[in-house]
Amino acid sequence: MTATLCHLCRMRIAVTTRLLLPGRLEGIGWFTHETLQRMVRAHPEHRFLFLFDRRPEPRFIYASNVKAVAVPPPTRHPLLYRIWAEMQLPRALRRHKADVLLSPDGILSLRARLPQVAVIHDLNFEHHPEDLPRAYRNYYRTHFPRFAKKAERIITVSEFSKQDIIARYQVPADRIDVVHNGVGVVFRPSTPEERAKARRDHGQGADYLVCVGSLHPRKNIARLLTAFDHFASDRPGIRLVIVGDAFWWDDRMKAAWSAMRHKDRVSFTGRLDQVELRDVIAGALALVYVSYFEGFGIPVVEAMRCGVPVIAANTTSLPEVAGEAALYCDPFNTEDITRAMTELASSDTLRTRLGHAGTERAVRYDWDRTAEGVWSSLQKVFEAHGPKDPA
Repeated sequence: MTATLCHLCRMRIAVTTRLLLPGRLEGIGWFTHETLQRMVRAHPEHRFLFLFDRRPEPRFIYASNVKAVAVPPPTRHPLLYRIWAEMQLPRALRRHKADVLLSPDGILSLRARLPQVAVIHDLNFEHHPEDLPRAYRNYYRTHFPRFAKKAERIITVSEFSKQDIIARYQVPADRIDVVHNGVGVVFRPSTPEERAKARRDHGQGADYLVCVGSLHPRKNIARLLTAFDHFASDRPGIRLVIVGDAFWWDDRMKAAWSAMRHKDRVSFTGRLDQVELRDVIAGALALVYVSYFEGFGIPVVEAMRCGVPVIAANTTSLPEVAGEAALYCDPFNTEDITRAMTELASSDTLRTRLGHAGTERAVRYDWDRTAEGVWSSLQKVFEAHGPKDPA
């Protein structure tokens, strides 16, 4: 079948959807949810096979051209990742005659004999393996180089991550497509009344800084707590609100928390839904996002969309994503993090300038564009291979 005709045929597109978990969407889960719901509706001429590792949730079956299939076992450990990807997944792909596999979390099947597209968001596990439990880091560091080699195409979310994948795995640049993350339509600036309510609900009536992200070591929560403790000594009227699940509350975080003098001014909300998250971010004095390794950093864009000034780490993808719309600091230096907090809290002019710059810059990050970018990458595979059977 010629390349010119291939894109007109109905393709059977399998997608690993194991991270579409109701009430538990994280960064990659949101990428999967926001991208797939747009893609399947925009392309009703194709069939989509969603491969869940547990009972499919009806809310994630976005259109009539989606077939949901449960492929056990639930992937709760790297050993189960291997069983799922190398034993169960190939059987499901053969049974349903899939033409191509898209993996939004980057895990491919090394045994499956069909074109595969991996979304590799970042390689934090290569640079900071100590941040993960041994079983996880061993799995990622052993298998992701193989996935990168196996993939027909790789999608990643920033130019930084693209260059990192090229350098680390020797993948040719022309096999990697950069597709930026988007930001949910719910994110917008708050009214004065909404900001006042957010301060009452989360800041005990006071101004607060907010940090968003699962409590994972790379989010740099330990240094953030230490830096805020120093900042709080001179700024008694400002609190810190930390949003996210406590995935790995490691020894560094425990030690930083134990040493704090102003822990009474720190609040942990746990996971929030999108509306609650928007309210917390949009009501904040600033977002403090000092993660030392990010492939993209969605909370930065969420804050910018809300017109909230951003303090960001000066490393990895964050300067690429935020540009001139953030105040940067060294994430490995608690004094510099404190300096950035103090500088921002002390200047209405700086906060206003960064808020305006962020609102303007955030326009470029849109889930519609993300879905189009993922589809464009898939089309390159379609043109090279075409469907197995006429549909």
